[in-house]
Amino acid sequence: MATLENVRPLGTELDRSYEVYVHGRLKFRVKQIVYVAFSLDEEVMGFAFPKEERAALVGGEPRKFQLPSASDMRFNWVHASLAELDPTEAREFVVEAWRMVVPVKVSRAYDLTHPDGPG
Repeated sequence: MATLENVRPLGTELDRSYEVYVHGRLKFRVKQIVYVAFSLDEEVMGFAFPKEERAALVGGEPRKFQLPSASDMRFNWVHASLAELDPTEAREFVVEAWRMVVPVKVSRAYDLTHPDGPG
C-alpha cells in the first residue's frame, strides 16, 4: 500500500518540480503545470498520463485506476487509489507524470543520475 509520504519527497527532488497546496490539496507542479495531485483525504492520486493509453490502464485494473471526472477528460489525467498501489509503483507514476511536463533533456538527466529509476 502506497501513501502520500512514499511519493512526497519526489515533489521537491525532481528537477523544476515543487509542491503547492490548492484548496487544501497537495499538488506537484513544474512551472504552472500540475502533474500530480492528491485528494483531500490523501487516498487518491491523480497524475498526468497519456490520453491514448488511459483506457487500457483503467480497463486492465479498474479497482486500482479510474478515469477523471467528465469535465477533466480533456486533460492527460488518470486517478489511482493509493491503497491499491505499492510504493515503488506510485513513485514510478510520479516520475512518468513529471516526464510529461519537463523538457526531454531534463528527463534524460534524471535517467543518468537514477539508472535504476525512482525505486
